[in-house]
Amino acid sequence: MIVRLKPNLFGILFSLKGSIANRIALRSLLVTLLASVIVLVEALHPAYFSKVNATPFTLLGLSLSIFMSFRNNACYDRWWEGRKQLGQMIIEVRSLIRETQVFNNCAEREGILRGLCGFAHGLVARLRLEDEARAIKPWITIDSNHPNLPDSVLQALGARCSGLAEQGCISDWRYTQLETRLVGLSQVQAACERIKSTPLPFPYTLLLHRTIYLFCILLPFAMAEPLGWMAPIFTAIVSYTFFGLDEIGDDLEDPFGFDENDLPCNAIVRTLEREILAALGETSLPPALEPVDYVLT
Repeated sequence: MIVRLKPNLFGILFSLKGSIANRIALRSLLVTLLASVIVLVEALHPAYFSKVNATPFTLLGLSLSIFMSFRNNACYDRWWEGRKQLGQMIIEVRSLIRETQVFNNCAEREGILRGLCGFAHGLVARLRLEDEARAIKPWITIDSNHPNLPDSVLQALGARCSGLAEQGCISDWRYTQLETRLVGLSQVQAACERIKSTPLPFPYTLLLHRTIYLFCILLPFAMAEPLGWMAPIFTAIVSYTFFGLDEIGDDLEDPFGFDENDLPCNAIVRTLEREILAALGETSLPPALEPVDYVLT
């Protein structure tokens, strides 16, 4: 995720970090070169363009803009929903830290809190299609053959809390509170998995991609005669806008990845890790993650 103050005019015009300009530069350049060729052909053979009218492109451009706004809103909703769920994970873990302060058995409390740390690391690894077992192993011992390792961590924590209630170490009310927090973490995981495993409908995205390319390729034919050599410039601006919005939508559709504009999952997990270790009395805490070249991972 890009973390920086609002840039000045120079930064707005020339900042590349977090921008999609480098990813769409080739496409925009090719469309601009095509526009230049079309303008050259129009200058040599103006009769070919005498019946080309810009009205259809105006209507198509308006419709395409509305269509793109719907898709980008849907993609942003996924990004924001992912951020809310990771924030909810922080709330549930902090609540569990408070709930376990009454434990007389420090070893049991340490096991539960370290398990929470393992769950957070495992969930992020699962969402990023990484090795879940490797992420969880430093914090808690689990069965690596389980098909859903973060959920198996929650199951183990639930069994541990249930055992403490049966032994009379905690009251039934306290156990209910702990179980409610574990259910909240399970809901967070399910919501994040829903976002990860359910992309936008493919025909919806495919239609938009095709229409953008067709519009940007055909647009110079309508602008060549009235604008002349200004047509490639306006084509570059239009293609940058449409290709850019399309690329931003692709970024936001999967908010848990490693793109510059994705959610700072590592920083969020590091926050939980520091707070859990501090609750366990650790004084040598891992440093909080800071943005590197404006990117917070």
